[in-house]
Amino acid sequence: MISRSPSALNMKIGNIGRLDPELKKKDITGLTHGAKMEELVWNEFNSDREKLVYEAEKIIEQLTNQSVENIYLQSEEIDYSSQDKIRLVKTRINQNFFRSSVLSAYNNTCAITKIKINEFLVASHIKPWAEDKNNRLNPHNGICLNSIHDRAFDRGLITISRDYKIIISSRLKDFYTNEFIDDVFRKYEGHQILIPKKFKPLSEFLEYHNDVIFKGV
Repeated sequence: MISRSPSALNMKIGNIGRLDPELKKKDITGLTHGAKMEELVWNEFNSDREKLVYEAEKIIEQLTNQSVENIYLQSEEIDYSSQDKIRLVKTRINQNFFRSSVLSAYNNTCAITKIKINEFLVASHIKPWAEDKNNRLNPHNGICLNSIHDRAFDRGLITISRDYKIIISSRLKDFYTNEFIDDVFRKYEGHQILIPKKFKPLSEFLEYHNDVIFKGV
């Protein structure tokens, strides 16, 4: 699609890999030499992921002759205005990018239950999408959860401590007499979540969730 051989693409990824701070922490530096343009692209992407993810999709659109709007609005019957359509497409592209990044980091595994069924998995924002525009697409602001624990996390009925342990709200504990609640929540209390090798949740986001979203113990 981009008129490059697999080996050339592999080399380019290696060049970009040398700029990834996550890989540097693990002493994986990629290739030692690269073009200045790679640094410019890397820095531009990191400074505005929302803009660049959308631009990347538009480039793919040109290369494949497949409309981004048709892909992301294919089931919509609403006649959106052009501005509303662009806004919605951008949002869905960004959400899809965030989900892919987070699920990939967790190897498509729920951090609490270890479930590996993709249809049940959600890329949960730790600090909500609406509260922090700069970190909407930051995979360090995400945890891979199943849909039930995602809902509980989103509503502040569970949270994750700085040492990555599960804390249950007293509002859920009141329902421990229910067999389902006991099995789905109680048995995980105090357990450490699955911590990904890359993009593990940052303490600043976990602290926000603890202090602002969580309903209390």
